[in-house]
Amino acid sequence: MANIKKGDLVQVISGATQARGGDRGKQGRVIEVLVEQDRVVVEGVNFVTKHVRVGQTQRGTKTGGIETVEAPIHVSNVAIVDPETKKPTRVGHRTEEVTKDGVTKTVRVRYAKKSGKDL
Repeated sequence: MANIKKGDLVQVISGATQARGGDRGKQGRVIEVLVEQDRVVVEGVNFVTKHVRVGQTQRGTKTGGIETVEAPIHVSNVAIVDPETKKPTRVGHRTEEVTKDGVTKTVRVRYAKKSGKDL
């Protein structure tokens, strides 16, 4: 089971501080997880400028120019935010028995190590 999934609230824990123009300390939601590269795209973090070639849409309007988009950041540089303390925490896994419609299943659940709350 993955530690970080799409939609999780994470905080950047490494890199330059915000005072020096970096992203350390910023929090945002995970937009995309790139499993093969061990990277995640976080909303509002690691902006890069992208030059897009000028083209035309079906209606004839011009597209292209310089856009700012979020670039991937390595998984080791972000930590999940604890829902109780709103601070970064490590992720643990535990198994729980879930009964649904009379059928009992064993399910793995992610939880925050600092507070013990389920994620």
